[in-house]
Amino acid sequence: MGIDPGLTRCGVGVVDGSVGRPPQLVAVGVVRTAVTLDLAQRLLALEEGLLAWFDDYRPDAVAIERVFSQHNKSSVMDTAQAAGVAALTGARRGLTVTFHTPSEVKAAVTGSGSADKAQVAQMVTRILKLAEAPRPADAADALAVAVCHAWRGGATNRYAAAVAAARGSR
Repeated sequence: MGIDPGLTRCGVGVVDGSVGRPPQLVAVGVVRTAVTLDLAQRLLALEEGLLAWFDDYRPDAVAIERVFSQHNKSSVMDTAQAAGVAALTGARRGLTVTFHTPSEVKAAVTGSGSADKAQVAQMVTRILKLAEAPRPADAADALAVAVCHAWRGGATNRYAAAVAAARGSR
């Protein structure tokens, strides 16, 4: 399961795939929260929406797009909180939770870490053999995260663990 975290629209994409095997679309959509709710209620609504996805599709792993610095600090905080809810929801299910950077996801699906959203959506459509690009963009981005993770497996976490171990032995 790939998640493109967001507080208003949290993209969710489920693919069946593994390293060396073409991924297949299972499901795609968004969990929405009402802007009229207070923050705590929006986070709760996000958790409930994600729990429904976990119940319906029973993923083996969760990949979440890592929050990156934006100009709007309020937007970054909302996105980071949504990512935290997604990670917590996956961890409570006993799943491996992996974070992938936006440039890592873009590079995995397009070959370029600086691809724009339209290029990512176009390649996700091509990779998954879809008739049209998933909408909204958050849904296409979530599928890109899922495809990236399916293709890379746990390699990202193994590398991060090796780096952390090397730093700890100093």
